[in-house]
Amino acid sequence: MTQTETRIEGIVLDEGLTVTLTELTQLCGSSGRVVRLMVTEGLLRPKGQDPDDWRFDGLEVRRARRAVRLQRDLDLNLAGTALALELLDELEQLRERLRALEHQLGQRRTRELG
Repeated sequence: MTQTETRIEGIVLDEGLTVTLTELTQLCGSSGRVVRLMVTEGLLRPKGQDPDDWRFDGLEVRRARRAVRLQRDLDLNLAGTALALELLDELEQLRERLRALEHQLGQRRTRELG
C-alpha cells in the first residue's frame, strides 16, 4: 500500500499588517515591476505616494497573491486579472449577503416556531 503525503502551505495574514514593496514581492513571488503595473492598473492600492513609501496592508497582500496566482495559473494579462479579481470580489460580497439573509431567515423562523 502506498502512502500519499499531502502538504499544505499558506501564510497567515493580519489585516493590520503592513509591508513594503520589497516585502510584498517576496510574499507574492513576483517582481517589483509586476507589482508596480498592478498599482498603475488599480489592482492594488498602497498607502504612500512613491514606490519607496508604499505600504500594503494584509488585504492588499491577499489581493496581490491572488492576482499573481491568477496570472500564473490561467495565463491572464493584467486586464484579465483585474476582471477576474473584480468578479471574485463581487462573488465574495454576494456570499456574505446570502449568509446574512440566511441568518435573518433562521432567526425569523425560530421566533415563529418559539
